[in-house]
Amino acid sequence: MKVMISLVAVASMTSIGVPAAAHPAKARPALVADHVANTAETAAVRAVLAKYQSAMERLDPSGTDRLFAANSTIFETGGVEGTYANYLAHHLTPELAEFKSFRFFDYKVDVRFEGALALANESYRYRIETKKGEIAERLGVATSVLKKVGGQWKIISMHNSARRPTAS
Repeated sequence: MKVMISLVAVASMTSIGVPAAAHPAKARPALVADHVANTAETAAVRAVLAKYQSAMERLDPSGTDRLFAANSTIFETGGVEGTYANYLAHHLTPELAEFKSFRFFDYKVDVRFEGALALANESYRYRIETKKGEIAERLGVATSVLKKVGGQWKIISMHNSARRPTAS
């Protein structure tokens, strides 16, 4: 009975004495539009990260430079790699050339927006096999900061690290 009275009281308050702009039914179209825009932006950020991940699995980083801003900064497992161009030339390309395969598993990403920036927190497992037959299985995390540059989401900062999984 108390619930019914509360609902009647709330319904009465929303129809009397509340400005039309504050009425939930009047605000709903704006909220839906914001949600649709946010969903589209989230999908666009996820697509950038997926393209990068796909390139790593193909062992072919060509074209990944378009996913990064020119003045990006890369941090990997305790080291500062500099810009993505530097990381690509001096670290990533030579490293991928030594791999036979690179696969991601259990990938999860959370994207949120802070003003004009998108923050992506990723967690995953990966398995690398080198051309020499060595196997490395790791648990990894990455945090990427993206910003729209020329209408496209670009990674301006990426920090990733990994560790060996604990024995079960």
